[in-house]
Amino acid sequence: MNMKPIVRTCAALVALYCSGIAVAGGEGWSSDFEAAKKEAAASKKDLLIDFTGSDWCSWCIKLNKEVFSQDPFKAGVKDKFVLVELDYPKDKSKLSAATLKQNEELEKKYPIDGYPTILLTDAEGKPFAATGYQPGGPEAYVKHLDVLHAKKAARDESFATAAKSSGVEKAKALAAALAAMGLEDKMISNFYGDVAEQIKAADPKDETGFGKAAAVKVRLAAIKSELGAYSKKSDHDGALAVMDKALKEGGFDTEETQKMMMTRAMILGKMKKFDEAIKAMDDAKAFAPGTKLATAIDGIKVRLEADKKTAETTK
Repeated sequence: MNMKPIVRTCAALVALYCSGIAVAGGEGWSSDFEAAKKEAAASKKDLLIDFTGSDWCSWCIKLNKEVFSQDPFKAGVKDKFVLVELDYPKDKSKLSAATLKQNEELEKKYPIDGYPTILLTDAEGKPFAATGYQPGGPEAYVKHLDVLHAKKAARDESFATAAKSSGVEKAKALAAALAAMGLEDKMISNFYGDVAEQIKAADPKDETGFGKAAAVKVRLAAIKSELGAYSKKSDHDGALAVMDKALKEGGFDTEETQKMMMTRAMILGKMKKFDEAIKAMDDAKAFAPGTKLATAIDGIKVRLEADKKTAETTK
């Protein structure tokens, strides 16, 4: 008896069965990143990558149910994107060892802050836009993706302009390309670090302000790291000293400064210095009353006042 056809049939069934388990997004989604890149290159499409937690992330499940599993979504993206699902489930048995290893490596390469994160990338895997859950169903989501997809053309147009330019004009075009994508700093650093170096080389006097902005981002990252370290130790005095120093040194834009002022006020609240905390919140609102952050201050003050009252009644 010739066993080869039977073996091939069994292998095909196992592959189909495992694929169904591995990819929560269902038909049309791939969990093989390298294969998806090859398909995108061959079909002249881009990648839509869904970073998800299929068995624990409520917003991921909601996005899959409301959008990704719906026919209007599938029809709206089929000519533009190869769909990739990178799953990080609690139940690791859902994925093969190879897929777990691949996803772990990609999680380091693409610095994701939360789930679901949807990345749009070119066929090489370089991101040009990011999003997450959006309300409104599949048709609205496809329109949202169309807007984001246009960022690739803007990026490439700016890169083309830069290639024909030199000096500050080149730096401006490259900086515009990075800004247009709206990606997180870590993502820019991981995938466009060479572009940042080109900007610095083309604009040594920093006429674009790119170097100054980059330095501020480094400072902010250091401050965030210091605050995290003090927070783990519940060292509120140390955290307050970090904020006081940062605010004294200045050099941040309006929104970041106001955010720091609000953080300082909340640290004072943790220290049960409620009167100082409430005044600090008032100062933060007065600093820039027209910002989105300012609209949240009244609600935070209500909580601080409630905490103050609770503290007074439990003395």
